[in-house]
Amino acid sequence: MALNTTPYGNMKPSEVRALIRAGKIDFPTAGMCFGYAQANLVILPGEYAADFEEFTRLNPFPCPVLEILRNTPITHEMADHADILRDIPRYRIYENGVFTKEETDVSSYWRDGDAGFLLGCSFSFEEALLKAGIDIRHITQKRNVPMFKTNIQTKKAGPFYGPMVVSMRPMTPENAKKAYDITVKMPNVHGAPVQIGDPEKIGVKDVMKPDYGEAVDFLPGEIPVFWPCGVTPQAAIENAKLPLVITHAPGHMFITDIKNDVLNDYLEKKKRAQA
Repeated sequence: MALNTTPYGNMKPSEVRALIRAGKIDFPTAGMCFGYAQANLVILPGEYAADFEEFTRLNPFPCPVLEILRNTPITHEMADHADILRDIPRYRIYENGVFTKEETDVSSYWRDGDAGFLLGCSFSFEEALLKAGIDIRHITQKRNVPMFKTNIQTKKAGPFYGPMVVSMRPMTPENAKKAYDITVKMPNVHGAPVQIGDPEKIGVKDVMKPDYGEAVDFLPGEIPVFWPCGVTPQAAIENAKLPLVITHAPGHMFITDIKNDVLNDYLEKKKRAQA
């Protein structure tokens, strides 16, 4: 399905979040608010927050933490008083590990003591790839990025475990090398690719049949390039079988107020301050 996000490319994150909250945007956010970082979301009961935080610590590339919200859905670090319950175009509801429905507003599901995790998103490194002249096919074709479950297993923490999910972008071998050199320097938004050119090595049998998102076209001479993806927690949530968990719908991200070109330094400074 073609999605035209062009009108939202030069808008401020607060403006797009207001449109999302008003119900005027309920589609994927790739290409929106050019220059600003986007984030994945997990909301779960507070008693599981420590285990999930440990899961993110053990699996930093698919699950890079941007902000943790405890006992409140209102952001303070990644955006100024945004609401993680209403400012994402689509959410997924998991009940006892089973994806049961999608919603555009999950305010009614929030309970006292809940915790929210905003996690780094590969959409954030796409700006750097575009500036380097690399075509991002799902943006060009106005589709949701293709994502796949792999045979790479995450490290277990409490009830959380499962396969790493990856996002895929077709590129020429030359651009794949260029993309590797760019993204390896961006560990807080998934870092370098985990596989280039040989999908079966990570258990992906057909690059035209993604587990999440939509297939995109390959041009002659192109190969698939796979990055760790923030949908990975959704696979772990299926195994954890918690009573209720809320996530973003794949490709429907939280748009932060932080610029991509300062995000990594911002988070590294934050880590040093907490050490």
